[in-house]
Amino acid sequence: MLDSIDIKKIEDALKEIINERLRVLTISKPLGHSDIKKIQLRPIKLNGAIKYQESRFSENKVYHDNLDVNQAIIKLLEVFKEPEYGQLEAELLDGKMHVLVSKKGTVTIKAKQSKDTNCNAAVNSVQGHNRTKNYILSDGTPVDFLVALGVQMPDGKVVKAKYDKFRQINKYLEFVKDVLPSIKDKDVIKIVDFGCGKSYLTFALYYYLKVINDFKVDIIGLDLKSDVIDTCNKLKDKLGYKELRFMQGNIKDYNGQESADMVVTLHACDTATDYAIAKAIGWNASVIMTVPCCQHELNGQIKAKNVDGLESVLKYGIIKERMSALITDAYRGNCLEQAGYDVQIMEFIDMEHTPKNILIRAVKSNKKMTTKAAAGSQSIEELKKLTEYMNVNPTLGKLLEL
Repeated sequence: MLDSIDIKKIEDALKEIINERLRVLTISKPLGHSDIKKIQLRPIKLNGAIKYQESRFSENKVYHDNLDVNQAIIKLLEVFKEPEYGQLEAELLDGKMHVLVSKKGTVTIKAKQSKDTNCNAAVNSVQGHNRTKNYILSDGTPVDFLVALGVQMPDGKVVKAKYDKFRQINKYLEFVKDVLPSIKDKDVIKIVDFGCGKSYLTFALYYYLKVINDFKVDIIGLDLKSDVIDTCNKLKDKLGYKELRFMQGNIKDYNGQESADMVVTLHACDTATDYAIAKAIGWNASVIMTVPCCQHELNGQIKAKNVDGLESVLKYGIIKERMSALITDAYRGNCLEQAGYDVQIMEFIDMEHTPKNILIRAVKSNKKMTTKAAAGSQSIEELKKLTEYMNVNPTLGKLLEL
C-alpha cells in the first residue's frame, strides 16, 4: 500500500468522466497481485434510465454490476485507495482522458479533446446510448455466458459466424422485456423452458432477469438429451447461476412442479409444443412464449379430397406443409385465447435466417370474466368449424378437451 496518493484528484476525474459523455472506461495494469485483471464501465439504458454496467474480468470469468453515477464513482474510487491499479483510460464522446498512478503514488491526468466531434450529436448519442440496433446485450460489452458459449470473444466482440445467434438472443430478450409487467411483481419468478437444447436463450433469460434486472428467479430447463443437460449444468455451475437448473426429461411426462409464472418452448418438435402449452395453461402461467417447430401432425391429417376448393392448393407438397404449419399455429393461438390469454403471433427473426420464425406470445388477460366467457364460447365454435372443414384433430384440442 502506498502512503500518499491524491484520492481527491482521482475522485474529481471520475466525476468528470462518469456522465452522459462516457463511452467506455477501462481500469487496468494491476500494481500487485490481483485476481481481477481489468475493470470496465459502460453506460446502458435500463428501464428507461441511464445506468453504468461495471464488468470485472478475472482469468476466465466476468462479474457484472449495474450502478448509478454515485455508486459507480464510489466503487471505482475504492480500487485506487490501496491502490490496486495504475491506469484508467476513458473514451468519451468528445475526447479521451487518462489517469496514471505511479508506483510512488503520483497521480497524472491527461485529457485530449476530439477535433471532429459535434457537441449536439454527442448529447443525442449518449441519450440513446446502447441503442445500436436496439440491442439489450451490446456488441463490445462482454457477457459471461456469451463468452462461454463462443458467441463473444473475451473482450466482448461478437464472433462473426455467431452474429445471427447474437441477434436472435437480443430479439428474444426484447420479447421478454415486453412481458415483464406481467411477472415482475412475483416474489420469485418461476419459469420452465421446455426443450431447452443447448440453452443459449435459457442462459440469456437468466442473465436478463437475474443479472440485469435483479429479480429473484427459479428457472428450469428441460430437454430429452442427457449429454446436453450435463453440459448445461456444468456451465451454469461455472458461471455461478445458482437459480438456474437443467433436467433431463420429456415434456409430455413432466410433472416436476405444480405452478409456473412463465413457460417457454423454443423449437420443441411437432406436438411437444402442444403438451407444453397445455401444461402452461394448466399451471395458469402468466406468460407463455413458444416458437413452434416441425408441425407434422396436421400435414398428415389434411386430405385434399375432403376440402372442397383446396385440391389445387394442397396437391403441392411444400404448399401443403407450410399451410399445415400456419393452420397449426393459428389453432394454437385461438386455443390460448379461449383459455383467457391475449395472444400475438409475430415474426421471431428474419425468414432469411430460418423458416421456423413464428413466435406465439400469450399473456394472461385482465378482461372481465363475462367478456372472456363470451369470447371463449365463440372461439370454441370457430375452432370446431376449422377442424371439421380441414378434416383435422389437433393434439392441443384433445389435451384441452375442446
